[in-house]
Amino acid sequence: MIKSRLCDLVGIKYPIIQAGMGPFSNNNLCVAAANAGVLGLLSTSGVFNKDDQPWIYNDFVRTGEADYDDDMATVLEKVLKRTYRLVKDKGGIFGINVMVSAEVLPHSQVMVDTAIRVREENPDMKKHFKVIFTSAGDPLGWKDKIKAAGFTWMHIVPSVRGALRCKKAGVDVVVASGHEGGFHTSWEPVHSMILLPAVVETVSDKDTLVVGAGGFCDGKTLAAALVMGADGALMGTRFLATQESDFHQIWKEGVVEAGDRATLVARGFVGPARWLKTPRSQEHAKNTLQKSPGVFLGTPDDYATIDMSLIEFEIESIKAAFEGNKEKALLAAGEAAQRIKDMPKVDDMVQEIVREAEAILRDVPKRLLA
Repeated sequence: MIKSRLCDLVGIKYPIIQAGMGPFSNNNLCVAAANAGVLGLLSTSGVFNKDDQPWIYNDFVRTGEADYDDDMATVLEKVLKRTYRLVKDKGGIFGINVMVSAEVLPHSQVMVDTAIRVREENPDMKKHFKVIFTSAGDPLGWKDKIKAAGFTWMHIVPSVRGALRCKKAGVDVVVASGHEGGFHTSWEPVHSMILLPAVVETVSDKDTLVVGAGGFCDGKTLAAALVMGADGALMGTRFLATQESDFHQIWKEGVVEAGDRATLVARGFVGPARWLKTPRSQEHAKNTLQKSPGVFLGTPDDYATIDMSLIEFEIESIKAAFEGNKEKALLAAGEAAQRIKDMPKVDDMVQEIVREAEAILRDVPKRLLA
């Protein structure tokens, strides 16, 4: 059986993390992933959208056994308790993904504070709710709160510089996210084959683990991550296209049907984003080139400088995805979409990934070493 330091650190069977994908709820997907022996991550960004995108918020509330009139902290508390109830008998391990970008920082504080409080009030939950995963922002300043509460802390970065920032901040697991990844990507396009080994060489040691993200979707790519020195792989698009995934059927089918050269990059909520290639996303890319060229030049902009019609277009398109309107939908996905051809159950998929990776890793010495 494949086992890595990641398995030992958080108590999972296999060195795989299911990405905490938003903006929709992934409450059911997280349960399925945790019960399949990998780390399941709950998305929390949907809880931020009650006023401006109520259709997302309502979906999060509905699948999390919460109420529409609950405040943000209460919604997350109910989601955490539901997840714990559904994974504890199978030994599932889960965490939350919290965006910590400047635009949402007040919400981030509520999410982290609530997670800490709920776990302290339910001590047995500590055996299963083990991880706080931060993303889309600066890790500095979170250590005392997250690690003092006993959580394993993971943070995702797109660069060696970001990995060093994580090291300085005291992050336990640095997730190196190559530009192949879906939805939010980095301003500078460094891909996994370059980024992952560089981050491993720079920060991996007895106190800091490294996980690869961006393009990882099967046994071949998991084996590659491990051979490059990583402690595991985070997979998003592969988990999106599963039977238990909460994402709309048109989104899941879009991934399965994507084919060769299936994605492009255009503006997203917090910077560049990778979308499935459709007439709608191609229109968005053309508008991005005119109104936010920094997406293609590596020059960040923000809500103070950007033409907000791009963000309004994205909001309209995400709502269309939620409603099943293929013509107007923007569907985020990584480059791995072109390698995904089916929509299996999560447990079957995980078992196949692990079997393939084990077979490859056993065969490499026989084929290549004298």
